[in-house]
Amino acid sequence: MKKLSDSEVQNQLKSIPGWEFYQNSLQINLTFKNFKECMTVVNKIAIESELLNHHPEWTNSYNTLSVKLTTHDVKGISLLDFKLAKTIVRITEEVSGA
Repeated sequence: MKKLSDSEVQNQLKSIPGWEFYQNSLQINLTFKNFKECMTVVNKIAIESELLNHHPEWTNSYNTLSVKLTTHDVKGISLLDFKLAKTIVRITEEVSGA
């Protein structure tokens, strides 16, 4: 696994709308209809994160979820972060119907 360059990160960001590269991590803030929908997404992400053995930093307040992804082993962003980000986008769309 290798650390992606800033230009590689910027190029990959085009495939995950809503995500930003900030402070050496991929970040997004998500808003859901209610707490239950938010927690459904959190639980599904947790399952996928375990399968990938790659875990997000996140915070939740009622119907909002803030997610940060980084690969500590490379001290930056790797393709694994983008794989999990795409998974989070898919899960969010499936649950919220977006």
